[in-house]
Amino acid sequence: MAKTKLLGEEREKHLKEQKKLAKKKNKKQRRSPARFFKDVWGEVKKVTWPTRKDLFKTTFAVIVFIIIFAVIVGLMDWGFGSLFQTFLLS
Repeated sequence: MAKTKLLGEEREKHLKEQKKLAKKKNKKQRRSPARFFKDVWGEVKKVTWPTRKDLFKTTFAVIVFIIIFAVIVGLMDWGFGSLFQTFLLS
């Protein structure tokens, strides 16, 4: 029984040490603003940007979708407003 307790204490001590090491590892290292912008520029270079044609196609699709959705919401608003006035205010 003493051996089991000793192993438990050793394990607990080992876990505490691991937690301390994990906390030290997780601390953020401070970097200079110049290094930050250099890293950002490196990431921007990696981005695959859409062509002008693709950009216009997707923009057009988004605008059309917004118009269709606005018409649907407007019609629903008008319909529910008419129902409200017809049945509840008459």
